[in-house]
Amino acid sequence: DDDYRLSFAYGNFATLSNLKERDFQRILEYRLSPLYVSVHATPWEARKKLLNNPRVPNIVEQLTRLVEGGIQFHGQMVIVPGLNDGEVLEQSLSDLWAFGDACLSVALVPVGLTQFSHLFTGESMSRENSLRLLETAERWAARAMRERGEHWVYGSDELYLLSGRELPGPEHYGEFPQIENGVGAVTSLRERVSAGLASLPSLVGRKIGVVTGLAMRELMPPLLDQLTRATGATFEMIPATNSLFGPTTTTAGLLVGADILAALKGRHDLDLALIPAESINEDGIFLDDQTFVGVREQLPIPVYPSYDFIDVLQFEGQSASTRIVSAS
Repeated sequence: DDDYRLSFAYGNFATLSNLKERDFQRILEYRLSPLYVSVHATPWEARKKLLNNPRVPNIVEQLTRLVEGGIQFHGQMVIVPGLNDGEVLEQSLSDLWAFGDACLSVALVPVGLTQFSHLFTGESMSRENSLRLLETAERWAARAMRERGEHWVYGSDELYLLSGRELPGPEHYGEFPQIENGVGAVTSLRERVSAGLASLPSLVGRKIGVVTGLAMRELMPPLLDQLTRATGATFEMIPATNSLFGPTTTTAGLLVGADILAALKGRHDLDLALIPAESINEDGIFLDDQTFVGVREQLPIPVYPSYDFIDVLQFEGQSASTRIVSAS
């Protein structure tokens, strides 16, 4: 959705590659700030290659015009090893730093190769590459903290998982400016679970399934152990493979309706199941166009979308039911 209106309204990242003159005028006239911009690389030739578009505009010139008009932005750099890391990344961060307070934050995100990425022949995002990117992010973040009082550059959660590094604590992320981009999402989840445990009722004797993406296989068990101790319920983690984008896409929020069905069909042994709320949109639709209501009706147990477990369990599913009814 490369639409500047969605960028402003919902935080969708846009490349700005399709902006026309009238679009610039509208952004400046209506003060659509902040925007969320997929920068990827500021060197023009590198960006043309990354976007596979020889006619892509010069992003530095575009951002300069917006900044001069009073627009602020958050930037993301989806890193493809060998294309926009190394010197290209350093130049990009230097260019973005030069925008001063207008560039509110920058996220470094590893490229996600799906089963449709058959044309990509570059280097994979290995542990070594992830460690190098985190070193770059942390070096720039240390400078930003000294000079601006905030970290400014953040490595995504996926980078930490790929590198084997422990995720930073909540103080690292400040106000979590790019949490919807997978930056600090796991840390925030840990904090919300810890804060909400005291509000949970006794659920002794109940068996609850938790459907999640493959990326959370190692991080989820400690959270479920906390929930077990607080409620007395038995929690079962159910990792699901992404059938739409392929097994290399491991984010829970990108699971589709078919994945939920595959994970929970025939699970009469469960009392209820929780699925990632991020996997459905405001209209209750998964990325494969199946509806949540339609998926739920095919399953033998109550199923509730949840952001942090607490939102459902503290009311034993009542809050989720209300949300589902209003959304449908």
